[in-house]
Amino acid sequence: MKPDIHPKYQPVVFQDLSSDFSFLTKSTMSSKETVKWEDGNEYPLIKVEISSHSHPFYTGKQKNIDAGGRVDKFRRRYGAGVKK
Repeated sequence: MKPDIHPKYQPVVFQDLSSDFSFLTKSTMSSKETVKWEDGNEYPLIKVEISSHSHPFYTGKQKNIDAGGRVDKFRRRYGAGVKK
């Protein structure tokens, strides 16, 4: 392996913003933000929108989200020809 071409593999904390869940793992990602972990050490903090703690596939909870009223817009436009 060539020296000094690989990213640094280090412990980082990932924080799920949707469920306020955090976990410590190793990654090549880096961040200017840091957080003090349970062991008293500071680690880079990577914020993510969704993780296995909040994703419907892993939690078994299905969320039906109508993004911006798309279903209603479709029904208004094509409602007469759509059969249920």
